[in-house]
Formats: sequence, C-alpha cells, structure tokens
Amino acid sequence: MTVITDALCPLCGCMCDDITVVVEDNKITEVKHACKLGAAKIMGHDRIKAPMMRTDKNSDFKEVSYEEAIDAAARILAGSKRPLLYGWASALCEVHKKGILLTEELGGIIDNTASVCHGPSALAVHEKGLPSSTLGQIKNRADVVVFWGSNPAHAHPRHMGRYSVFARGFFSEKGRKGRKVIVVDVRKTDTARIADEYIQVQYGSDYLVISALRAILAGHADVVPDTVGGVPKEQLVKLVDTLKTAKFGAVFFGMGLTQSKARYKNIDNAISLTTELNSFTKFVIMPMRGHYNVTGFGQVCTWETGFVTAVDFSRGAPYYNPGETAANDVLARKEIDAAMIIAGDAGAHFPANSVRYLARIPVVQVDPYWNPTTEIANIVIPTAICGIEVEGTGYRMDGVSLRYRKMIEPVHPTDIEVLDRILERVRELRGE
Repeated sequence: MTVITDALCPLCGCMCDDITVVVEDNKITEVKHACKLGAAKIMGHDRIKAPMMRTDKNSDFKEVSYEEAIDAAARILAGSKRPLLYGWASALCEVHKKGILLTEELGGIIDNTASVCHGPSALAVHEKGLPSSTLGQIKNRADVVVFWGSNPAHAHPRHMGRYSVFARGFFSEKGRKGRKVIVVDVRKTDTARIADEYIQVQYGSDYLVISALRAILAGHADVVPDTVGGVPKEQLVKLVDTLKTAKFGAVFFGMGLTQSKARYKNIDNAISLTTELNSFTKFVIMPMRGHYNVTGFGQVCTWETGFVTAVDFSRGAPYYNPGETAANDVLARKEIDAAMIIAGDAGAHFPANSVRYLARIPVVQVDPYWNPTTEIANIVIPTAICGIEVEGTGYRMDGVSLRYRKMIEPVHPTDIEVLDRILERVRELRGE
C-alpha cells in the first residue's frame, strides 16, 4: 500500500492540493479531503477500455487496435479541408502544446471549452486588463467576498472552504465570522443561502446593475432610478457602501455573467467597477474557471500562437476572431468537415444545432471516459487520465501553475503519445 499526500485534484479550477490518495496494487482505493466530485474522478468511472470504430453513426462500435484507430483518425484529419480540434480543458499543458502543433500542421482550427464558458472573459480582459490576485491572497486578506453569477457550492465545492469564505488566513484569522459574503444572481442558489446579503437581479440585467453601482460609486446616485434590473436603489447604495469600506474585497464571477445578455461587456463593466473601487480600497476580480486546466490552455495557446483560444491556422499563420473562428461559429456555418474532440465534451455542452452537425461529419474522440460525445463519434481513442496516470503542468483558476504527479501507472497510452502518433501519420500521408 502506498499513501500519496498533498496530491492535486484534476477536477475543477480550484485544483485543491491537499488530497491524500491510497494506492494498492496500482489501483486507487481511497481518496481523502477531496469533494465528492473530485473523489469520483480520482477513483475512476466509466472508462473506455479499448479503441473503437464504426463505419457510420448508425452502426455499432467494434473494438480495434490503437494502430488501426490512430491510422483511421489521421486519415480523417489529413483528408479534411477544414478540421476543428476542440476540448483540451481536462488535459495538461504538455498536451496542449502537442495539440497546437497538430492543428498547425493540419491548417485547422483549435478551440477549447472556454468558448462556451469564459471566452467572453478573455475578450473583456483584452480591453480592460484584470485587477486580480492569487487565491492565497484572497484567503489571507479578503473581508468582503462577492459571488456574481456563480454558485461555488455546486460548481466548486471546496472553493469557499479553502480560499474564499470559511478559510482562515494570516490576516483573516476569524474565517467566516470576519467576512461579509454577498451573492448576486438571478435565482437563490445554495451559495446565496449562506450569504450575508443576496441581491436578486432580473435575467439579462447584470450590465444595468453594474452600471448603476459605478454611478453610485462615482457620486451620481441621483441619476440612478428607484429600481435597476429588479434591484431597489436603496439596496444598491448599501452594496456600494459595503464595497467601499472593505479592507480587501474580491469578486468571483461565473457563467451568469459570461453567458447572459451583453456577454463580454458584462465582464468589461465588472472589471471597470473593480478598477474604480481601487480608488477607495483594495479590490480584485477573478473568473470561476470550470475544468481544472482550462486556464492552462489559455496560457499555452497564448505563448504558442499569440491568442488565447479560437485560433485558425488555415491562412498559414495564426488568425483569431471570436464570433468567426470559435467552435460554434464555424459549426453554425457548417464550415467544418471533420472534428477531433479531446479532453472535452462537445456532445453534452454545445447547442443542439452544433451537435446535430457534428453527428453528420467524421468525429474523432480522444478521451479516457465514455460521455455524450462518444455517441456521435466515428473513432474513439481512450487515453490515460491526466493528473492521475500522467504527470504534468496545470494552471489554477488564478493563473498559478502547479505540477501534477503520477499516482498510478497507466494501462492506456497518454494523450501526448496518441497526438504524436497521429501527427507522424498525418505527415506520412501528406508525403512530408
């Protein structure tokens, strides 16, 4: 029996680094300190046992060798005029680099799961920057914490306990008792139920509410109507007073801002509010990133291509224009003639029309797990689980890079090995 301490959890953007894992005979038998979601992933479930192929989407899968599956995948990608390589959020940074190299070789489009969650956040950061910090600074200093359009009680179960609400820090020894917690959302979530103050906004009115807060903060409360986005003016004035008098404040925002009306302009406005609050006190803002290494893909893609995601290599050089080159944009226009979905689940999270179109074109899935994307795939190539069976680098939601260790030996090839073999075969098919 081997006991691994201080292991990293490969589930969400919290990347909790205090996990204890018990290993017996190359099998994880117990996980301590992780949330139920993280423990379920570390323990393993619904693994794809062997590569599978089928002749068309209506036929049954048959098991094949890795050589057959990789050759067939390479033929699909090499023969494609406009392939899409999508996913990447549940893979390590070393995998991202290989994926970008393969996409460049194919002259395709590479996009990650941020395009359907925090892609708008990246656009806002382009325009306004990001007055942010590490989660450690928030744990040690924050006395006012705002969750706007996010519900960590469900999406990031240990976030409040480790970093934001209940955690005791160097300058926040009282933990929860020393913090004011505010939740702004369209519905009363479980996170809102433990907040000191809950502000319910009408759907799609976040931009108006943030603008009203900025006006009040600037001393122009007189121009604010009696009600903004369903929120009484008195409540907004009280909120501004709370934010101004904080010693150290933090705003965490989620898809309630990024995927509602105004989209990236919501975040643009929220960043401006945070910047203006810094004229009165110290305030930071941070996106609540979902998959554990979705932040890492943005880092790798930026240093490799100059752009954060949705990069098109068809021109021979990286081209980036969200709204034109993101996965759902090209799927909506039916430009894609083949796709590879890796470390992501387009079948579960894309709009229905995008999934219908994916079901009509050749799809290669590279993933350890059976999921809805498997149902629309032609070729399925199972791989080792990054962060559990493969070591490498990941980026926490605050942009801090951490190193994952291997917990057990894999029985499947790694994503890097599969991508290397696909790339080698693509070059052979193209006579390079």
